Amino acid sequence: MSVRGRRVDFFFRARSFESRYWRPGHNYVEEIFNLVKGSLREGDIIAVSEKALSTALGNVVDEAKVNPSVMAKFLASFWTRLVWGYFLGFLCHMNQETIRLLRDYPSFEGSKHKQVALTYSGFLSALNWGSEGGIDGSNLPYSLVSLPLRKARKIADKIRRALCERLGLKKLAVIIIDTDKTYSFANLHLSPRRTEVDGIHGGLGFLAYVFGRMLRLRARPTPVAVSGARICSEHALRIARLAERVMGHGAGRNVWEMAENFGVGLGEVSWEMLESVRHRPVAIVRLSRRPRRMPRPSQ
Repeated sequence: MSVRGRRVDFFFRARSFESRYWRPGHNYVEEIFNLVKGSLREGDIIAVSEKALSTALGNVVDEAKVNPSVMAKFLASFWTRLVWGYFLGFLCHMNQETIRLLRDYPSFEGSKHKQVALTYSGFLSALNWGSEGGIDGSNLPYSLVSLPLRKARKIADKIRRALCERLGLKKLAVIIIDTDKTYSFANLHLSPRRTEVDGIHGGLGFLAYVFGRMLRLRARPTPVAVSGARICSEHALRIARLAERVMGHGAGRNVWEMAENFGVGLGEVSWEMLESVRHRPVAIVRLSRRPRRMPRPSQ
């Protein structure tokens, strides 16, 4: 659009908020309110980490108590260690360190994880090498993993209504985001995990991941649900990417990185270790205008 001979580009700015670690049972609505109450204004967008919400809601599974099936054992051993480690890893342009980790994928613990993926996300998601359908063990202790939110939009609605009522705001949006990537080609957006955002084709599991990585499609964090505004899929993806940048990854991007950062083995990270790390589960994203001079006509 143009204003008085100037072109105005709309862009987003974001600011994250540091919080204590959210254990199961944590009052996430009160926590978000206390974090943003002095900074929020009309038209803002609140971005919240799905992982933090799932943990606070107790939407987690202890994989130590899981009995893996024959299929889960096959996926952890042959499929992940051999097919991913020696073929799909190269096809998806993975770095050598990730390929090494896949070749050394722990069969015993991995089979339990694959059983959780089969149970809660389905076969196509379980074929992925990690973060199957939004299931994730990073920033969680011991053998706990978080599950994707099943009613994410209702949770976003709950947060938005509480903030609007307590702060007297009328225009406010809430977006829940996950670090699992959505792959984009022009206006086509494919996500391995389920999402409630219109315009993103989610739940494609292994197919979306391999297709997106193999063709080197644009990869951005996945917006899981939006409340309070009609945001197109492209803008939702832009907001998710910006929010992830300012929120960071807490104790690590995955369970291997988390364990390495604490200097312990897989499954040995404790609640106390996680509470010693800075966590930023919430961000405010604000729409701004950046004026630019119109280019001079060519001679």
